[in-house]
Amino acid sequence: MVLEDEDSVFEPTITEEHVETLYGNVHCIMTGTPRANRPVILTFHDVGLNHKSCFEKLFSHEDMFEITRHFPVCHVEAPGQHETAKTLPPTYIYPTMDQLSEALPAVLKHFGLRTVVGLGVGAGAYILAKFALNHPELVDGLVLININPSAEGLMDSVAYRITEWTHTLQDQVIAHLFGKEEIQTNHDLIATYRHNITTTMNQYNVSQFYRSYNSRSALDVERPVPGGNINVRTLKCSTLLVVGDDSPAVEAVVDCNSKLNPTKTTLLKMSDCGGLPQVVQPAKVIEAFKYFIQGMGYLSSASMTRLRSRTTSSSSISTHSHGTEEKRGRSQTDASMDNISNNNMDHMNSKSTELAC
Repeated sequence: MVLEDEDSVFEPTITEEHVETLYGNVHCIMTGTPRANRPVILTFHDVGLNHKSCFEKLFSHEDMFEITRHFPVCHVEAPGQHETAKTLPPTYIYPTMDQLSEALPAVLKHFGLRTVVGLGVGAGAYILAKFALNHPELVDGLVLININPSAEGLMDSVAYRITEWTHTLQDQVIAHLFGKEEIQTNHDLIATYRHNITTTMNQYNVSQFYRSYNSRSALDVERPVPGGNINVRTLKCSTLLVVGDDSPAVEAVVDCNSKLNPTKTTLLKMSDCGGLPQVVQPAKVIEAFKYFIQGMGYLSSASMTRLRSRTTSSSSISTHSHGTEEKRGRSQTDASMDNISNNNMDHMNSKSTELAC
């Protein structure tokens, strides 16, 4: 389906509600009016963040209007993670990651959403991936930033317990969100997010969400092998994995890419970027997102003109296939994003694509 400019402009309305689910109330912000002929962008934040601190810089960027003028957006916040949230009662058992993913069908039903394009970061990426595995008919596509598909091992669990005793919650969350170099050099960014965690988030609630994330099970996915078992459990929708090259999640994201269907998955590594690419490099993330959506058949090439004309950053592409590597320098970022679009539209191409920009 191609959405043209003339039938896609609407004045967004904003609805803010607490949606009741089997696992507690989740705070949701719905922007725009859902339509039957297109999915809604559904976001889910990472630990220590909410929809504002995780996505506001991305969605307030001028380039994002090229997407949101076509697609309504539903921001979902985990129980107790929204601003001014009251402390969760001691009797409340915080949902597991699996349970949080199973809370999402209630959100879709509440707002009358038929399908979504998921945009998640860290814990939110894991939750959306689990949701897509269990409800593939509800998910058209996924953009997953900093996803870690693995469960915490025994040594990781021990290290986490020791860290709990020796470090503040703020230090733990900062180390989860940002790379070591970023923490040491980008003092303004780190100070901003440390202040956000300390002053706008309920500390007890954050700790509950963080414990739930660190107790996650492994994401049950396996790469289909040509000539082997092609009916393995995997994500069935087009998927874009995004990670900054200084993110603490680099190895985890690469591992996730190795486990997914190479005909439906693109890995985008972003240079000069750490743990929150959607905050530090929003224009590049938006461009990748837009070409990803176009690759799914939802945007016409004509509607890309304004975004393309504003893109002047440089990039390089690395495409890996069957042990060979081809590197080509490009002077325009849109060349790399064209490759994202082409990779997602042509599922007959059996290559797994890795882009670096």
